Amino acid sequence: MNTDANDFAPQPRPSKKDRMKIPRQPMPEQDPARRRTNFEEVNQGLTILGAATEALRCLECGDPKCTHGCPVGVKVKDFVDLIAVGDFLGAAAKIREDNILPAITGRVCPQETQCEGCCILGNKFEPLGIGYLERFVADYERETGRIGLPAIAPPTGKKVAIVGSGPAGLSAAGDLVRMGHAVTVFEALHEIGGVLVYGIPEFRLPKAIVRHEVDAMRAMGVDFQTNVVIGRTATIDDLMAEEGYDAVFVATGAGLPKFLGAPGEHLNGVYSANEFLTRVNLMRADAFPESDEPVYDCRGRDVAVVGGGNTAMDAVRTACRLGARTSYLVYRRSEAEMPARAEELKHAKEEGVTVMALTNPVEFLGDADGFVNAMRCVRMELGEPDASGRRSPVVVPGSEFETSIQMAVIALGTSANPLVQSTTPDLATTRKGYIAADPETLRTSKRGVFAGGDIVTGGATVILAMGAGRKAAASIHEYLETGAWEAKEAEIPSPAGRG
Repeated sequence: MNTDANDFAPQPRPSKKDRMKIPRQPMPEQDPARRRTNFEEVNQGLTILGAATEALRCLECGDPKCTHGCPVGVKVKDFVDLIAVGDFLGAAAKIREDNILPAITGRVCPQETQCEGCCILGNKFEPLGIGYLERFVADYERETGRIGLPAIAPPTGKKVAIVGSGPAGLSAAGDLVRMGHAVTVFEALHEIGGVLVYGIPEFRLPKAIVRHEVDAMRAMGVDFQTNVVIGRTATIDDLMAEEGYDAVFVATGAGLPKFLGAPGEHLNGVYSANEFLTRVNLMRADAFPESDEPVYDCRGRDVAVVGGGNTAMDAVRTACRLGARTSYLVYRRSEAEMPARAEELKHAKEEGVTVMALTNPVEFLGDADGFVNAMRCVRMELGEPDASGRRSPVVVPGSEFETSIQMAVIALGTSANPLVQSTTPDLATTRKGYIAADPETLRTSKRGVFAGGDIVTGGATVILAMGAGRKAAASIHEYLETGAWEAKEAEIPSPAGRG
C-alpha cells in the first residue's frame, strides 16, 4: 500500500445518482497459481485511490442500516465519510470507538450477511465494500505507525479476569480497560489470540496482524498471561477468592471438535479440523522443511476435508498449500447450502480444490499399518427443509462408492470444552454443556462471573463473539459500579439443571 496520503487529493462528492454509477472497487488478489504454493495473504488490500473511490459510493443514509447490521455497532457512515475526505487516521480512530480489532474484522468478518447485507446499495447494485474499507484504514494506520488508541478512563480500583484471548475475550478487554478497570486476560496456549491464531490460516489472517492488534491493547494497559489453563492452573474460585478479581468473564470458546462417528475415524492420518489447523498455525507446518513437520505429510497425497463451513474451507485450502496432489471438499448438501462465505468457496475453486457436493463419508478404510487409504461415501439428494430452513440431505439408494485418500480432516463444527464448567461446581450449564448465561446481561449462576461467545452460543463468527464481548463488558462495568446482581438471578438455570 502507498501510505503517503499527501499524494491523494479528495474528489468533490458526486450526486447520489452519480455515486450509484461508480462500480464497486475490486480487491486485488494474489494469482491463484502462485498463492496455492505459499501462505502469503490472498487479498492484497485496496490502494488509497481505490479506497477513496469506494467511499464515494456511500449514499449517507439518514438511518444507516449498516450500523444496525454490525454486531459491535461500528458507525459505518461516519468512518466512510472520513475516508472520502482523506482523513484515513480519523476513520481508523472512529472504527476503534466500537471495534478494537479492525484489521482482523476487516479480513474475516462475513460483511456480506451483516453490515454490507443491510446496505441499501445492494438493492440494485453491489453493496458498499465496508469490509474492504475497514481493512484499508486499519492497515493504513499500522503501516504509518500512527495507531490512534482510545482514551482510558481514570483507574476504578477494580480487577477483571478474562478467561480466553479469542475475539470475545479481546473485545471485552478493550472496552473494560477503557472504562478504567485493571484487566488481565488468561490464555491456555503460548500465543494470544485464541481462534484468531490457531484456527484461521496465515493466508487469510496473518499472525503479524493479530500480534499488532494485541500489542495495541497492551499499550492501552491490558495484561496478557499465556500458558495459564483456567480449570487446571487455577480455577474460577481461585481467581476470585485468592487473586482478588472482582469479576470474571469466561470466553473460552467452543473448542471440542465434533466427528462423524463413522468407522475408521481413529486411523492415522485422520484429523479434526481443530487439531490440523492448530498444528499448522502454531507449530509451523507451513514452514516445512525449515520447521519440523507437525502433520502427516500432504505432499503428493490425496486429502479429503469433510464439511462446508469456513473452517472446512480453511482446512482444504491449507492442504493445497502443503502440497496435496488432490484436495477434496466433501459436503453432504449442495454448494448452494454451504454455510461458508462465497468468497472462500470462490478462492478454493481457483486454487484447485475439488468440490464433492451431495456426498457423505460413511467409513474410512486403512492399510495394514493403520493409516487411512480410502474413504467410502454415499451420494445424497436434497429432501424437505430441516429446522434451519435448509433442505435435508437424503441418501441415494445404491450410491455407495470409494475414493482413494491418504489423509482426512473432519470439519463439522465444535462443542463446549468442559474444563471451566467441571471445576466450577456452582456454574450452571445447558444440557449440551455450554455455560448458561442471561442473554441480555451475560451473567451466569455464579455471582461476579459472566460468560459469552461460543462457550454460551456454540460456534459462531468472530464478529458475533466480539459483540458478546462488548455486551459482557457493559454488564461487568454496571455490576462493578452498582454491585447489583440478585435482581435477575432467577432468569438463569440453576446448577441442578446441568446435563
